[in-house]
Amino acid sequence: MSKFNHVLENKVMPVAARIAGQRHLQALRDGLILTMPLIIVGSIFLILGFLPIPGYAEFMARTFGEAWLTKLLYPVGATFDIMALIAGFGIAYRLAEKYGVDALSAGAISVAAFLLATPYQVSFLAEGATEEVLVGGAIPAALMGSKGLFVAMIIAMLSTEIYRYIIQKKIVIRMPEGVPPAVSRSFVALIPGAIVITVIWLLRLLVEQTDFESLHNIVAIILGKPLGALGGSLIGSLVAVFLIQLLWSCGLHGASIVGGVMGPIWLASMDANRIAFQGGAEELPNIFTQQFFDIFIYIGGSGATLALVITMLLFARSQQMKQLGRLAVGPGLFNINEPITFGMPIVMNPLLIVPFILAPLAITVITYIAMSTGFVARPSGIAVPWTMPPIIGGYLAAGSKFSGAILQFVNFIVAFLIYYPFFRMWDKQKLAEEQGAAK
Repeated sequence: MSKFNHVLENKVMPVAARIAGQRHLQALRDGLILTMPLIIVGSIFLILGFLPIPGYAEFMARTFGEAWLTKLLYPVGATFDIMALIAGFGIAYRLAEKYGVDALSAGAISVAAFLLATPYQVSFLAEGATEEVLVGGAIPAALMGSKGLFVAMIIAMLSTEIYRYIIQKKIVIRMPEGVPPAVSRSFVALIPGAIVITVIWLLRLLVEQTDFESLHNIVAIILGKPLGALGGSLIGSLVAVFLIQLLWSCGLHGASIVGGVMGPIWLASMDANRIAFQGGAEELPNIFTQQFFDIFIYIGGSGATLALVITMLLFARSQQMKQLGRLAVGPGLFNINEPITFGMPIVMNPLLIVPFILAPLAITVITYIAMSTGFVARPSGIAVPWTMPPIIGGYLAAGSKFSGAILQFVNFIVAFLIYYPFFRMWDKQKLAEEQGAAK
């Protein structure tokens, strides 16, 4: 046990701490979080459009007309289909904050650079002209959503790095004192913004001369496909889950650290499922989405610890575990498990780290088999909040199908069976300590 703790403290924890403190990963994580409120709002309308109530569609058609569903889903397009745009602004904003430069200007420049990197054009025949002229035109909605997410991330970080470098080198226009701060900041951003736009413009012109044709195609082929294959496979997902649990075992927020890398992949898969679900597809394309992990795997929080809390409530003999179980059950129902992780503790506890890692891995395999064989509906793309209580969350995430709720219950039982023997050993140890202290 002491050797295991030594490895965690001296080998794993220093590396994990450096990764957790990396400013680009932090900006990536915090910027993506900016999209979540909008996606959740859009998901509410998506749920309302496909309520599994007999006669619901007919009632809505009689009340609001045959086009009721199209009109009801307007907010879905207005939220999901600007995911990349919002993420690009948020990532640049958070990264600029960490460098101590004007974050609002950095976010605005990032959005402009992203639009410049996105191929959109229309043609028109000018009066008196003999041939059509190409000009900027309609922005492709698909590239503003999940399909453009990787490009938005890269552009946000690249543009902010150029922006802060120029600022820190003081290659800026300074206004005299007395000028309002907002006006002064705008002029400070003028030269860095011009340089960023010029760089992205030249990149676009260069790429258009190649077979890739656009920056979006380069990212999709070179980066998107390999990462998508990793995040969309059982092996890749098991590795991600293992790393999340291992980092938590060291006291670091594993979901945030790993999510900074895998989150964009899972969000893109979620949106692909949403589009297919919205179009009435019988089989959705992806199993591994953000909801796969948030709803079906982490029941009670990272480590699926709600099962451990219930074990404490039912079988604890030591007063410490009984009291902790009572305190943790409320937060645990909403997938908040810090009282257990740090209060039991699980962190740096070799005995409890074993089921803490093993339970999510087992549940991941079970959930994958259930969904790949068709016994359980795949995540529908509805962005169910990670705080949604069990059973309800599974039902909604599966597109209002009871198979999702049943799978959540099965996963809970599996986690319960894994945690039980380890908890009994821990509880016995705590009971002996209490009895020894009483004597």
